[in-house]
Amino acid sequence: MAASAQLAPVLRAVLLVEGVSDREAVLAAARGQGRDLAADGVRVVPMGGATAIRRYLALVAASHPGVRVAGLYDLAEEEFFRRALGSPAPATAHFFPCVADLEEELIRAVGTAGVEAAVAEHGESAALTTFRRQPAQRDRARAAQLHRFLGTTSGRKARYARALVERLEPSAVPAPLRSVLACV
Repeated sequence: MAASAQLAPVLRAVLLVEGVSDREAVLAAARGQGRDLAADGVRVVPMGGATAIRRYLALVAASHPGVRVAGLYDLAEEEFFRRALGSPAPATAHFFPCVADLEEELIRAVGTAGVEAAVAEHGESAALTTFRRQPAQRDRARAAQLHRFLGTTSGRKARYARALVERLEPSAVPAPLRSVLACV
């Protein structure tokens, strides 16, 4: 047996999240707690959307029976999780809702000034200013503009999910992220 196979951690838990940005936020929050999820035997799996929850639950059950499964979801997608989990409350199965979505939770936690500072640190202030000048954005609240801005370019949501979590003290990380990490 190869040495690397002997050192590989036993899979203890799978965290199912809707997308790559959620995965980046979970990993960043874990690092902020001084944790290495991979070394702890925890795999964070982006499903490509809430509608895939039933399929991913079946895959985990078939390939890793008995492994703890937990995750995050957007509150608007709760019905998919209720049906897939067969319970009235997904949180009882270690799944935790984000009020609108994880980006909204992070914007609220960091604050609009903090998000704008992160945008500046990533060299995208000019792009944000241009975005805010668009007719559809002019009358929207700053938080709503930032939320939309984060999703306008491929990879931006994931990059900022990580950056915004890294701006927070562990105690200020949004409750759904803290809760999901506490159960694995």
